[in-house]
Amino acid sequence: MILLVSLFCKNKLSQFLSKFDSSCNEILYYHNHMLILGIETSCDETAVALYDTDKGLLAHVLNSQISLHAPYGGVVPEIASRDHLRCLLPLIKKVLSEANVKKPDVIAYTAGPGLVGALMVGSAVANGLALTWNCEVIPIHHMEGHLLAPMLENEKPTYPFLALLVSGGHSLLVDVKAVGNYKILGTTLDDAIGEAFDKVAKLLGLGYPGGPEISRLAEEGIDDSYNFPRPMLKKPGFDFSFSGLKTAVMLAVKDLKKQGKLEKEKANIAASFQKAAVDSLIGRTLKAAREKNLKRVIVSGGVGANKMLRKNLKKCFEGEVYYPRLEFCTDNAAMIAIAAAHRLNDKIKPSQIEAKARWPMEQINYQMRSKNG
Repeated sequence: MILLVSLFCKNKLSQFLSKFDSSCNEILYYHNHMLILGIETSCDETAVALYDTDKGLLAHVLNSQISLHAPYGGVVPEIASRDHLRCLLPLIKKVLSEANVKKPDVIAYTAGPGLVGALMVGSAVANGLALTWNCEVIPIHHMEGHLLAPMLENEKPTYPFLALLVSGGHSLLVDVKAVGNYKILGTTLDDAIGEAFDKVAKLLGLGYPGGPEISRLAEEGIDDSYNFPRPMLKKPGFDFSFSGLKTAVMLAVKDLKKQGKLEKEKANIAASFQKAAVDSLIGRTLKAAREKNLKRVIVSGGVGANKMLRKNLKKCFEGEVYYPRLEFCTDNAAMIAIAAAHRLNDKIKPSQIEAKARWPMEQINYQMRSKNG
């Protein structure tokens, strides 16, 4: 994979730059602020965005790989990496052209956590372009991007706030005092919530990704048809657990198959599962907000797009609730760019390819304290 990325950068970057320079008819110049090019390639979405620290988001594009991975029922890392290689530079060219910008002042890219091969593509391209354009780079933590995604909206949360970050790979409750000042209050002890949605969707014979499929089918069902467990709600602390809920659904599906009733009950299973999952998320979030005396909650990540979660949390929580718009709940580059806008002091010279499959959020705090003395 390292050799593949290296060859890609060597053979394609100069070609890309020459073509782009000749096609840009008008260049807008910004003097007193920064233009940030954001790149996201952590999993199965190739995304690029351009953010102006004065004017906000100028352009953003995304290429989804869902159709490539759907036949396999999940993300295939090698396929993901190859598709990032195929479309990242054309997307960068498109974003810069749409904004009438020749080059950014800084390039931000997702350095982790994620699929290491996919991350390497984004890191290699970011560092290669930064060397060519003589600008600096900012490696960004993927989950910090999700955490700061609500800052893209007109109504922005003020610090401190509680962040519920829920996606295919993460379920986190974070006490946020300021940028880089994060305390993880709770995480999942087993499956992430998005993973649980995907597995239940597979049990029901639905498509991939499972979250939207479950939500669509749930609208046709009755959400109290099955009394599925709400794990951890009465336990101390703020951690989540979804394996027991997933197992309960699996047993119900198995029993319905034996009775020949599964097809008729799929919508009720989906609705009851979704209600139990949302109740678990909201219950732990309310507990954390209450015990930590936090009056603002943000919800982000792919599962943050769930309609029931949005509706019920707003109804149950007495304080303020913030979400990014739906297109910025799932993986995107606008969130990487806005995170970089909050970390301009962390700019570094382009050097080595940085890709971290695992990267605990607490390490962001440590790195900032080290850098700032």
